Order: sequence, then C-alpha cells, then structure tokens
Amino acid sequence: MPAPADQQIQQNSETRQDRGDYTIGDYLLDRLAELGLTEMFGVPGDFNLHFLDHVVAHDRVHWVGSANELNAGYSADGYARIRGIGAFLTTYGVGELSAINALAGSTAESVPVVQIVGAPPKDVQASGRKIHHSLGDGDFKHFVRMAAEVTCAHADLDAATATWEIDRVLREVVFRRKPGYLMLAHDVAEVPTFPPNTPLATDLVQTTPGAEAAFEQAVRRFLSGRRAAVLADLMVHRLGATEQLSAMLSETRLPFATLAWGKTLVDESDPHFVGIYAGAASQPQVREVIEEAEALITVGVEYTDNTTAGFSMDLDAAKLIEISRFGARVAGEVFTPISLEVALQVIHRVISDLGDVEAMPHETAEDPTTPHEPGEGALTQDALWSTLASQLESGNIVAADQGTSYFGMAAHRFPASSTFIGQPMWGSIGYTLPAILGAGLADRERRPVLLIGDGSAQLTIQEMGVIIREQLPAVVVLVNNDGYTVERAIHGPDQSYNDIPRWRWELVPQLFGAAEGTYRYHRVTTEAELLEACRDTMAHRDQLVLIEAITARDDIPRLLNDVAEALKR
Repeated sequence: MPAPADQQIQQNSETRQDRGDYTIGDYLLDRLAELGLTEMFGVPGDFNLHFLDHVVAHDRVHWVGSANELNAGYSADGYARIRGIGAFLTTYGVGELSAINALAGSTAESVPVVQIVGAPPKDVQASGRKIHHSLGDGDFKHFVRMAAEVTCAHADLDAATATWEIDRVLREVVFRRKPGYLMLAHDVAEVPTFPPNTPLATDLVQTTPGAEAAFEQAVRRFLSGRRAAVLADLMVHRLGATEQLSAMLSETRLPFATLAWGKTLVDESDPHFVGIYAGAASQPQVREVIEEAEALITVGVEYTDNTTAGFSMDLDAAKLIEISRFGARVAGEVFTPISLEVALQVIHRVISDLGDVEAMPHETAEDPTTPHEPGEGALTQDALWSTLASQLESGNIVAADQGTSYFGMAAHRFPASSTFIGQPMWGSIGYTLPAILGAGLADRERRPVLLIGDGSAQLTIQEMGVIIREQLPAVVVLVNNDGYTVERAIHGPDQSYNDIPRWRWELVPQLFGAAEGTYRYHRVTTEAELLEACRDTMAHRDQLVLIEAITARDDIPRLLNDVAEALKR
C-alpha cells in the first residue's frame, strides 16, 4: 500500500493526466519524489526554464536555486549522503560542464546523484545549426559523451522511450550508488505521458545460495578459536548497512575501527571502538589491534592514499575476511556472488554459533577530545580540533574540507548519531560549503556544522547566500591560516602560489544577505575564546554562526603531517 503522501502524489498526477497536461517532465519529478527526494538544486537557463515551471509546481519537490552549477552539484552530493538520492538541474553545455567536476566527485565517492540537463529542442539539434551553448559544429552529443565517463548510467531522452529510460537510469543510480545523467530536451520535457503505475524496482538479488553456504563453511573453519577484530569503511554507509553492522558489533563485542573515509558509520562512543585506522599514521593501540589480529574482518573497506598515509597499512591477507559489495574473501579464497549485507549476516551468525571466537585484546583509545582547562596562548591546530570535537552534539552533521579540517577532526571521537562528511577520494577544494547546505536541507532536524579553511572557502563562498536564504542555522568554523596550508605541508611552504587574497570574513554574512540579529560572528585567537564562542553557538541554536579561528600559517594536525610526508614520498 502506498503511503498517504504517495497516494496524494498519485492522485494529483492522475488529475493532471485527466486534464491532458501530465508530461514526461512530471514523470521524472514523480519518480524522484518516489525515491525520497524533496529538494532539487540547480541554475536556470533558457533550455530548462519550461521544465522548471513543472519543478516549482510540483507537490513534493522544492526548488533550491544555487549560485552556480558546480555548487549545485556539490549540494546535491551532500544531500544524497543524508537522504540517499540527490538531483540538480543545469542548462546545456555551459551549465553542465561547469558541474562535471561535482559529478565526477560523486562517482569517485559512490554518491547517488542525478544530473538533469535542459537541452535544445530535438528539431533544432537535428538541423545542425550553430546554437548558443554548443560548440557550433552541429554535434549535440559532445557533452553526453563526456558525462558517460563520470556516471554509471546516462540517457539522451526522446519522447517514445523517455519514461522507460528515466526508470533505467534511476534504477542504476540507486542500485550502484553512483551518479546518473539525463539530457532532457526542451520539447521532450513537454510531451504528454502517463504517470507511473508501479513502484520503481531498485532491488536485485545479489547472492546465490551456493555462494552463501560455501562462504559460511569457510568462515566457520577460519574463525574458530581465533582472536578477531573488525575494520569498517565507507561502503557500509553507502549500502545502508550501518544498523546491521552495529547490531553485529554490539552482540559480538569485537573491537573495531574505521578508516577516516567511513568515520561515524559506527558509534565512536562505544568502549570497543579503538579509533581511526590510517596505516602507519594510526595511533599505536589502533595499529596493534588491527594489524596483529589473528582474524581481521574488513567490511566495505576502500583503501586510498589519503586515508592510509600512502598505502602504509600492514595487513596479512592470510589473516583477513574481506567483505565487499558483491563478494567476499576468506584468507584469499573468493566467494561470489554474495552481497555485503548477506555476508555480514553470515559473520554474525557464525560468531554467535561458534562461541570460541575471542575478541582481540584492546584498550579504549585515548580520547583527545577530553575537556581540559582552556589555554590563553595562541590557538593551535591541536587545541582547535580537540575543543571543537568536545563541543559536538549527538545528531550533528559535520562536513570537513580536505585539508587541516578533515585531518584535524578525523582523529577525534564524535558523539553517537552524528555524521561526518568529507571527500578524501576526490578531494575537491571547496566541496564542503555547498555540501553542508545540501546535507542540512536533507534533514532539517539536525544542525549542520562546516569546518573549512580560508583557501577552500574562497572557491565556493557564494553558497552562503543560499544557506542564509534557506534559514539554515549552520555553524561555520572558518580556519584562517593565511593560505593553502595543506599544500604548504606537501611542497613549497614559502612559495607565492600557496598564498591567497586576505578577506574580511566578518563581513561575509552581511554581504550574502544576513540581516542584523539573525547571525553570530566570533573571531577567536585562543582556546579560551574558541570555547566561549562554542558556548554562545549552543545558546543560539536557531541562528547562523560564523567562527573565524586564527591559527599559525604552518601549524598542521599530526595526521596531516604523517599523510603529507607519505605523499611527498
């Protein structure tokens, strides 16, 4: 039975069909709404304006106009990480190419985002004329071919097969957790059609009974009598298996860690959480548990140079049970097809049945967020991240840009039910400012917190205007350390190319439309001032807060130093 809201959408769609004005554009919007999307980001252009009329008239989809197309793509990415699906709209050529960086990032980071491109009418394309926003050579397929390289599915929609192709692309996006691309010509969007009459099927059987049985037998032989630990990562979150993993960890009481890419997919306040594993850059107690376990169960793990200090992990394949999306390995022996979810069930069941699987001896990792007396000296990177982590609340959505912010916070424990957003695989500078807008709109019950450097913020600061317009009570901690500190740590600490223009950050809220009394600004230079700013932030939960944190130019977190040394090598 459809939910009441879905029933209302269906009734409205049927009413429009009876009037004869239900279109292919409406079909696309209804399918996105069915998947849980209620906000669409983007920038208007002459080839998508008529479709935009249908967006703003839709019962369930709210239009969020973005400052530019790149930011729209980033916002949709942040939105999808919380909601499970995201979408943004651009115009043909100039608009879509401005956003292709964001689309590629969603592919690299396994985020289900749909880009919709308003294109010239089909007859205009067929004429081969020199149309604006095109390359002027009569070939209107250039950009869909580009998009094919950074998406899991794409389609240039035509009237006869549009609804079929929409379903195919959306199905692939949801199943593969990768972005998709739809080129929607102006005239195709307006063609009448029928509303969906069946739910969009996105499930696919990924496990055979034989593979599951063989995997279970191997796991039973391998785990019996061994001291075990668990290492989890990003794909557990992307596949929606976090609750399943949490149940297994809670009942088996095995020690566990995550990589920084998968930070917060487990409860970091659990006494069995040993910390973040980062290869040679890990805390000693984390390395001991993970690298010396007689049986290490890895779940959804994806190793990257940024999260392993240059692939410096020391893991013996003969001691591993590796669970990936479509298969598993036991000491190198491959079992497929078996889904991550089913493999987790098998592990849980086997450990419960055997009764002789021991937990790898471990100590609770030292929590660097433990409150202490704030210092009055100059604010350091260590003090900055320790204080901020200690002030986080359960339910916060925290986005940290790839630099001192990401590496500074990765080593600190977060409260339960919080979410950490970063981009360590794609690593696009400035990503998190639009992404925190998307994430905040995806769940308005949770307060968004943005941690970003002055260099990163200068790339995407325009989206502050949308944050203010949408009245998001975001907390923005801007680290003013005079340039590209993460690049200085890798190479050229005194080179001019790592310098940036100096901005008056205290004027940013007013510049982007915040009225007096609707926001808070703090400039902090000591730990004590930072703590006072955090307390003021908690006292003004319904307001935007901008904290400008001043740190020394060359001061960096320890984890970033270790990773930078690895990248230099």
